[in-house]
Amino acid sequence: MRKCVRCGGDMKENCAIKVEGAGYGIVMSNNENKLFGGRMGHPKVAVCPECGEVSLYIEDVEKLK
Repeated sequence: MRKCVRCGGDMKENCAIKVEGAGYGIVMSNNENKLFGGRMGHPKVAVCPECGEVSLYIEDVEKLK
C-alpha cells in the first residue's frame, strides 16, 4: 500500500491517466530521442482520498536498470 507523501494517508492505487480528446494515452520512456525504444510502460496513478495528492509510478522497476 502506498502512503501519501503529503498527509501519510493510504493511497488508492492502480488508477490510470486518461487524455481527453485523444486515444493515445501516455507511455514512459527512458530515452527521449527514440520514438518507440526505451519504453518503460504505462504509468500507474495513486490518489490520496484524504488530501487529493496524485502520485505517478511504474510497476516494473526492473526496466529502469
